[in-house]
Amino acid sequence: MRIIGIDPGIAHTGYAVIDCQDQELTPLDIGIIKTSPTICFPERLKKIGISLEEIIEKYHPSEASIEDIFVAASPRLALKLGQARGVAVYVAGRAQVSVYEYSPLQIKEAIVGYGRASKDQVRKMISILLNLKELKVHDDASDALAIAVCHYQFSRLRYYSEAAP
Repeated sequence: MRIIGIDPGIAHTGYAVIDCQDQELTPLDIGIIKTSPTICFPERLKKIGISLEEIIEKYHPSEASIEDIFVAASPRLALKLGQARGVAVYVAGRAQVSVYEYSPLQIKEAIVGYGRASKDQVRKMISILLNLKELKVHDDASDALAIAVCHYQFSRLRYYSEAAP
């Protein structure tokens, strides 16, 4: 199974693709889609969409995990984040990739075991879970990797709960 994790944003949309074989997780690609504040908002959304299409076409994930919107500092920011998130959901759906959504609380609980964990704690635990010496990537890329691993953890729980008598 391949999973793409997506941390939607306007300036930076984080993404991470992991391969899951025999309970071993291997990161295939981790990065950000960066858009410039000097271009109009619709063009920024278009760039996010085209970039995600290219990543999905390259790696063929079967599932996408996307961070749910949290309460933003302003309603305007929340609306813009929602639109970036909508682009990600649309692109994945159009590519026949199953979409799953997780709140920041669920992601932190799945990775660290504590829903109020700091970004640094999540980053350190991801490094441990994936046997990485260091995770030197943009924060949004690290978050996307955590979202992908979170989905893997939840999908394992779903599998075992469905298999139980």
